[in-house]
Amino acid sequence: MTRPSSSETVVLLVHGAWHNGLHWTSTQRALGHHGLAGIAIDLPGSGLDAPVPSGYFQPGQPGLASEKSALCDVTMQDATDVVLEALLSARTRYRNVVLVAHSAGGAAVSAAAEQAPELVDRLVYLSAFVPAGRPRFADYIGAEENAGAVQVPGIGDPGELGAFRINPLSPETAVTDVIRRAFLNDLPSDGSDSWRQFLHPDHPYSSFTTPVPLSAERWGRLPRSYIRLTDDLALPPVTQDLMISEADQVTPDNPFEVRSLPGGHSPFVTRPEELAKMLAAIALLRPAR
Repeated sequence: MTRPSSSETVVLLVHGAWHNGLHWTSTQRALGHHGLAGIAIDLPGSGLDAPVPSGYFQPGQPGLASEKSALCDVTMQDATDVVLEALLSARTRYRNVVLVAHSAGGAAVSAAAEQAPELVDRLVYLSAFVPAGRPRFADYIGAEENAGAVQVPGIGDPGELGAFRINPLSPETAVTDVIRRAFLNDLPSDGSDSWRQFLHPDHPYSSFTTPVPLSAERWGRLPRSYIRLTDDLALPPVTQDLMISEADQVTPDNPFEVRSLPGGHSPFVTRPEELAKMLAAIALLRPAR
């Protein structure tokens, strides 16, 4: 097969937990400088119109630790369907469809690739969950290798709330400092805390806890790249490497193409030009199949 051109390529960008499509804006702009279209997807419960707990923006944030999440009924298939819809739309307009997952977004992306591999030309995992070796993200979060990860402070019981709840708007700097360190440890300290406004407090419980079964015959046949983030504190390199290694054991004849990018968990915010350059290089690789 011939190498795809930039004009016939689209990069679909899927965010991770507590994030949304807006986080990719600078990277989309930078992809455009490489002649590539970039489309960012909002998973269910994310985006500007996403519901938040009723007291989230009120003084004192009443009920934040106990109010049932509006996302409690969001399933893994709901998230997968959003990705599948975007893939179907992209396939009608582009010959080369590159699907990129960040962090927890790896669950829905992997499920979509398993269910419709014919819609994807290459998978890219950006410090993202790969369910090939262990089917639940929680299995890797709780792994011994991940013990050194910076844990984002949670609120309430996720099982009871139906969501993993955090508080980016907390008045306690001890809380927000940990959230910032986990996601944006390499963000310049300019005194701005605007980053807090773009994180959602709730992430569906199903995302971390639902098994995502993958097969070598479907998901495993796709060309795959993994971008390691070498200074990631939320999902440390040792955990990224564990997922890569266990996935490669499932598909030894089709291992990950692995690259590394310096910096922390959110390069789409802190290093969008570097990230876009790497994504562009990956997107325009000659197909392996």
